[in-house]
Amino acid sequence: MKSIDPQDLSERENYKFLIGGIIPRPIAFVTTLSEKGVLNGAPFSYFSIVTANPPMISVSVQRKNGSQKDTAVNAIHKQAFVVHIADETYIKALNETAASLPPDQSEVEATGLTPVKSQRIEVPGIQEAKIRMECLLEKAIPLGKDEASCDLLIGRVVHYHIAEELYDNGRINPSRLQPVSRLAGSYYARLGDMFSLERPQ
Repeated sequence: MKSIDPQDLSERENYKFLIGGIIPRPIAFVTTLSEKGVLNGAPFSYFSIVTANPPMISVSVQRKNGSQKDTAVNAIHKQAFVVHIADETYIKALNETAASLPPDQSEVEATGLTPVKSQRIEVPGIQEAKIRMECLLEKAIPLGKDEASCDLLIGRVVHYHIAEELYDNGRINPSRLQPVSRLAGSYYARLGDMFSLERPQ
């Protein structure tokens, strides 16, 4: 096996190893609301569960040349955001939202996605997603070596919206969800084959 010290690599080289090795990654489509009321939407694959008690999720928003992205700025300002699970039904529109638009332009509007009012927070979600989670910002943590290179957003889920066809006796049916995950480069992946292993006692 190759033995490599990450300190000997450039940021780009580390990036390639991380996104190529840590796969598949779930994709969070995050909507936020700007101070001027613009609905921002962007996909993030640095995304995971933090805890179930209370329910919390994390989204890492990478900075660009040291500057915060609109998602982090808006989430911190409004103290809220909505996370949608990426699925096959709207993946092409979701991919289009990754385009760099100025803060006064809405990716949601530009891609034809449908805003829908949230129940517990001010920030709207989008109707196309089969799962969306309204989140209050629990904590925003700037991380980096010399200067912050990302903002780790911890969201506390305050309301779930789950499509009826997914709901199966208190669980979510993964085949009906049709989730899409991120690989490296321009590649994505579908759910694929599933198998079961019993955990040891």
